[in-house]
Amino acid sequence: MGKLSLTDYEAVKIPVPWGYISGRWYGNRNERPILAIHGWLDNLGSFDRLIPLLPDYIGVLCIDLPGHGRSSHLQSGMNYSVYDYVFIIPRVMKEYGWTKVSLIGHSLGGVLCFIYTSLAPHTVDMVVSLDILLPMRNDIDYMELSLEKQLLNVERQRLGNYSEPPSYTLPQLGKVMAQGSFNSVSPDLAKHLLHRQLTKSQLYPERFYFSRDIRVKYYHYMDIDDGLGAEMARQIHKKPYLIIKGSLSPYLPARNNEAISILAKDNPHFEFYEVEGGTHHLHLHAAEECATYIVPFIQHHRPPALNSWTITGNGDSTIVRKPKGFLAWTKKKRSKL
Repeated sequence: MGKLSLTDYEAVKIPVPWGYISGRWYGNRNERPILAIHGWLDNLGSFDRLIPLLPDYIGVLCIDLPGHGRSSHLQSGMNYSVYDYVFIIPRVMKEYGWTKVSLIGHSLGGVLCFIYTSLAPHTVDMVVSLDILLPMRNDIDYMELSLEKQLLNVERQRLGNYSEPPSYTLPQLGKVMAQGSFNSVSPDLAKHLLHRQLTKSQLYPERFYFSRDIRVKYYHYMDIDDGLGAEMARQIHKKPYLIIKGSLSPYLPARNNEAISILAKDNPHFEFYEVEGGTHHLHLHAAEECATYIVPFIQHHRPPALNSWTITGNGDSTIVRKPKGFLAWTKKKRSKL
């Protein structure tokens, strides 16, 4: 069994009322792929280091969320919100005629996967959540700042008063991204995100600026308190759910414990692992270790199609031969919650 290749993909544009959702469908295009959703201010490039470590019998469709990467921005006067982002999942499903969906989500993408799975658990067959479950809770000061910024952007759009954003040289961009991610994305890994979100400056020939919609920075937040999070976890009820946490990341604080315990209770398909020394973008800087947990999880819950297996008969005995390289499922020891 081989691995996926970053060069073997089909660029896709999924039509939506405000334009299109941009994406890349890696690997097998004959069967339903896994849908991969990136985090806030990122794009599908955040999966660049993980994709080549996944088995090639299954495809992976990585998308840019609206306003991110190469996907269309919302119309003037509209704002981004977590709740509206959730609807991207069934939109993609409808485009391809899927009745089921397999999900991988990082950060904001992981929150979207959790919310959608709690609302439509009968349509989800597995979830991989990278360094997130419930969204981080924000205080009143952030909510006030977000509202002010949203209103300011609406007024600037109305007046046509948008100037070119700050621009940087390519070496500077890596440092800017590292600083903006609290060093979760190091300068040497920034290239995986930058290739889908840069526009050449018209004012300074050697500089570039971020092409994502400025409005996504202050999107409408969806707060999920501990009680609601627990109830949502109950709705998911024994689904295959894999959570991988970075040990240095603050994005899975203690308030997630009740929801995680509910997901894990009497659930042989729940797994939780911690990457030692891992920061928030662990699928970039610790892709190999993440893959050691994700690959067996995929192989167990999305195994190769039966038509890739061979059956040979010999008298009264029948031998089932697994595809070359197929790893038998073995139960791994879970990290302590």
